[in-house]
Amino acid sequence: MAEGKQTAPAPADLNGIPTAPLTLEGSYILHQMFRVRWPAWKALSAATRKSVVEEASALLAGLAQGEGNHSAVFSVLGHKGDLMLLHFRRAIDELNGAELRVANLKLAEFLEQTTSYLSVVELGLYEVSVRLYNSLGQKGIEPDTPEWKQAVENEILKQQKAAAARLWPEIPKKRYISFYPMSKLRGEAKNWYQAPITGRQMMMRGHGVIGRKYAGQVIQIISGSIGFDDWEWGVDLFADDPLVFKKLVTEMRFDEASAVYGQFGAFYVGLRFPADKLGALLEGSTPPLD
Repeated sequence: MAEGKQTAPAPADLNGIPTAPLTLEGSYILHQMFRVRWPAWKALSAATRKSVVEEASALLAGLAQGEGNHSAVFSVLGHKGDLMLLHFRRAIDELNGAELRVANLKLAEFLEQTTSYLSVVELGLYEVSVRLYNSLGQKGIEPDTPEWKQAVENEILKQQKAAAARLWPEIPKKRYISFYPMSKLRGEAKNWYQAPITGRQMMMRGHGVIGRKYAGQVIQIISGSIGFDDWEWGVDLFADDPLVFKKLVTEMRFDEASAVYGQFGAFYVGLRFPADKLGALLEGSTPPLD
């Protein structure tokens, strides 16, 4: 912060506790959804298609190389697209690099990007935040004072160390993915952002209880997208049984955090396959897992 620069104090609830929970951020994420321009693709000679596929397969396999670089390819079901590329990167600039390399493939001439989604792995710290804020308040330490900021910074560093594996994950090697964006309601009668932080803490605790019931069946990666994309969070679910997606999301719909405040975007379901099996998809068959 520049010397002498003033910042507005953090918003607080009626008890003087800051309303915004602390968060941890990790890998940047880019989802790319494409539709194949089938007539143009099929009009190519077999030799040309083979050359295009080989170039694309080599690039997609290479995108996953390097520390912290993870990319995966999925065959999308339904009319929303045919192909999904998922990229995890340490820096947002590296996401841009991956995007541009895909755009410069010969295959890109035969792809129409139907949508994309930009976000960053996010761990919400509601429990930690409320406990820390209350502890500091009991000690008489006021929000936004140097003592407060130092305590928050120390807690963030502690939590980052403990959660490193969750902040910088590999893309789970599961057959199926379900991705969807979501936001919290900001309506006239119900507004998530006007609810006390302690109330949101309790709702998110109940939400987490449901998610933990499905441990071992589904891997969930939550990413924040406020300021990055049109929704507030992106949710990626990975499993070897696609029915788990339906069961988990259905049960969570009855939870207060979703039933009262949840708003959901389009769902995208895909089948993961290795980059060297891209030719199978482009020849009209389901790509094998390995």
